[in-house]
Amino acid sequence: MLFWVIAAILTLGASLAVLLPLAGASKGAPSSGDHDLEVYRDQLAELDRDAARGLIGPAEAAEARAEIARRILRLGNADPAGETSGRSASVTARLVATVAVLAVPLVSWGLYSQIGSPDLPSQPLSDRLAKNPADSSVDELVARAEAHLAANPSDGRGWDVLAPVYLRMQRFADAAAAYRNAIRLDGDSAVRQAGLGEAIAGAAGGIVSADAQDAFEAALKLDPANAKASFYLAMALAQEGRGKEAAAAWQAMLGTLPPDSPWRGAVEQALAKSGGPEVASGAAAKGPDAADVDAASSMSPQDTEAMINTMVAGLDDKLRQNPRDPEGWMRLVRSYVVLGKTDQARDALGRAIAVFGADSDEARKFTAFAASLGLTATE
Repeated sequence: MLFWVIAAILTLGASLAVLLPLAGASKGAPSSGDHDLEVYRDQLAELDRDAARGLIGPAEAAEARAEIARRILRLGNADPAGETSGRSASVTARLVATVAVLAVPLVSWGLYSQIGSPDLPSQPLSDRLAKNPADSSVDELVARAEAHLAANPSDGRGWDVLAPVYLRMQRFADAAAAYRNAIRLDGDSAVRQAGLGEAIAGAAGGIVSADAQDAFEAALKLDPANAKASFYLAMALAQEGRGKEAAAAWQAMLGTLPPDSPWRGAVEQALAKSGGPEVASGAAAKGPDAADVDAASSMSPQDTEAMINTMVAGLDDKLRQNPRDPEGWMRLVRSYVVLGKTDQARDALGRAIAVFGADSDEARKFTAFAASLGLTATE
């Protein structure tokens, strides 16, 4: 009931704020005829003063009085229809505005009574964070964990729990920071290092950078059977153009993965494409996460090709926004070459050279790299 009382008071206040100016707009507002008549009267008074002071002759004063009188007569004989219609239009406009102002709260209240929930109790953040975790959404659980870690930043277990959640939410930078905190506070582990590598690669748009490779290699030192680290290191080989070595690494994984491993489908998919353009170009554009590789095994060749082209286009867009990435440009050129898109590869090569300058070391490196792929900038 309190809600409706407050809503009614607020609605009434807002409506009055609009209606009162409309109601008072016409009060005391002089017409244009009244204003003109007042002006003519002032002119007559001024004319009499000038004549009394001798500033104007009697003949000129009489002529001026006659002219002012004629104007006053024309004003009095003017057709009042225009003024009447103007007043009528003004009244109509005010009436329409009043109806519109009154209709807004009536319509909104009617809709809210049908689709709203005025009786729903308020749910401040503190209460939502305090309720049973089983009844909370993922966002609420993350907010609860973040609030806890803000108050207890040395809770390594908390960072360890939150890091993979960030990873699934594709908050890669937050995931990498959480994994680093967990490693710093609770020590190294293969799972944490592999998660850190995946987060770093995700933040880089799927590119397995040197930092990501270091994390994956650290994971394999702790657990040589870590499938995630092995898969991404093979992906790094493919990104570097070492397709045969990548295929050999994936083939070795198949010999060690259990039949029910969630990574088996991803490895088989990558291995099946390792001899064609799909693996190299797909790897160059974006490295898949666990969800991507699980889904890839069930994709048709047409869907796979579409996904690969999307990934390469994403890398191209990323380089347009952040062009000073020599390794990225070489990956893009190679991706277009293996896809058979020579014109786009040549265009990417020209853009890369333009970014760093034709006389730069990077440009010479790009040119040599393109020549090794059978591509020249001026072909």
